[in-house]
Amino acid sequence: MRKLLVTTFVSLDGVMQAPGGPEEDHDGGFEHGGWGAPHFEPAIITLMAEVTARAGALLLGRRTYEDFASTWPLAEDDDPIGAKINTMPKYVASRTLRSVEWQNSTLLDGDVPDAVRKLKEEDGGEIQVHGSGGLVQTLIRNDLVDEFHVLVFPVLVGKGKRLFAEGTVPAGLRLENATTFGTGVIACTYTRVGGLAYGAMGPETGNW
Repeated sequence: MRKLLVTTFVSLDGVMQAPGGPEEDHDGGFEHGGWGAPHFEPAIITLMAEVTARAGALLLGRRTYEDFASTWPLAEDDDPIGAKINTMPKYVASRTLRSVEWQNSTLLDGDVPDAVRKLKEEDGGEIQVHGSGGLVQTLIRNDLVDEFHVLVFPVLVGKGKRLFAEGTVPAGLRLENATTFGTGVIACTYTRVGGLAYGAMGPETGNW
């Protein structure tokens, strides 16, 4: 079974919408595009190159696919992220696209959760989802994510699309590692470890 990893940038209050630039995503009248850019540093790019290098395939929503397809082919040949993304298999989930032209891209047919379950049963290494906020919600609701790689930025955005929105399936997670960067960004990796556990704490329980 292939592992499915979601990697994304979020604000401290959980917003994942348009971290990279002001024109990235205006849905819902969003006015804070580019909130993550001031906190980027070379070490974050190195980390993302290492994460992307593990991927056997990308799974992308329509908006992220179109953004990536218009920018990553322009990357220099020695760009490790661009070289990997441009050549690896890419699967696109979209209700509106009828074809995809970017190198090694395939449009998923039919029900997205069913199509993703079939992808996970195939050989080929880790499946990674970058960005793709709408698709991520579908994957979370259908309990298809095995690992979350989340970079938390030290900002409060206030409104916008959130990583864990309404419909999130309760789940237990285990922190595998955490890295802190000089700009205040924290990169955390969590793996899925079963259902949500319950208990009680307080002075009356002895668990305090």
